Amino acid sequence: MLRFANAISAGLTVLSLLALPAAAQDPAQSRLFQVQKSGVLKVGMTGDYQPMTFRDTQTREFVGHQVDIARELAKDLGVKVEFVPTDWKTMINGLVANKYDIAISGTSMSLARAKTVGMIASWGTNAFVPIVRKENADKYKSWDDLNQKSRKAGVTLGTTMEDFIRAELPQADMRRVEAPGSGWQEVLANRVDYTISTMIEASAIAKEHPELVLIFTDQARNALPMTFLTPIEDQIWIHFLNNWVYLKKTAGYFDGLNQKWGIVLKSQ
Repeated sequence: MLRFANAISAGLTVLSLLALPAAAQDPAQSRLFQVQKSGVLKVGMTGDYQPMTFRDTQTREFVGHQVDIARELAKDLGVKVEFVPTDWKTMINGLVANKYDIAISGTSMSLARAKTVGMIASWGTNAFVPIVRKENADKYKSWDDLNQKSRKAGVTLGTTMEDFIRAELPQADMRRVEAPGSGWQEVLANRVDYTISTMIEASAIAKEHPELVLIFTDQARNALPMTFLTPIEDQIWIHFLNNWVYLKKTAGYFDGLNQKWGIVLKSQ
């Protein structure tokens, strides 16, 4: 097992360097080598997105699908993992300020994020669906029924769901809440009519809270390639991580992990 991990690490390093342009950065300055030198991989983690990343109720430690990925990455690098708590509003600021080497927290790709941070090759595709109270589900026949001034939409500040509501449901009365508050909690408390969530999170929420239900699952919107975020300037680190994701996908690692955590993704 150790020999296999070492082979992966060495192979990925070679692939990463071969993929770089001629005018590459100084390898010694890359997080790829700094992490291996320090023996610690610092991972930004929100802990508020079941089943991707959340806190164990007994130990308060981070657990979940994305936590397993972070541990797997650290193992293949031959280092320990250190989780750095963050939230959606400050996640990118934390990367820019070098508080962690990578953010692994169920993040999705967006052009807005691409302007300030690096994004790694996608490991899967998510999509948006609405969550409503079960007794109100029959009120909504289409997405147009959500895009009404009389409809209150709850959403966590700084998320891609906020961007989606602003762009796709502009007539709705959007009510923003600060993390660790969430849109679905506002629906559960009957303070808003609906929230928008990903297929991944919405399935877990509805399972835990039978008062809530997903609607329009056959009309899920906005395919969301799932990614990890890194500092934008570290191309050596980005190339390494792209190759790591590719090799893990090819080996079936993500398929097995998705099955373990009950992750349902949008069909390609």
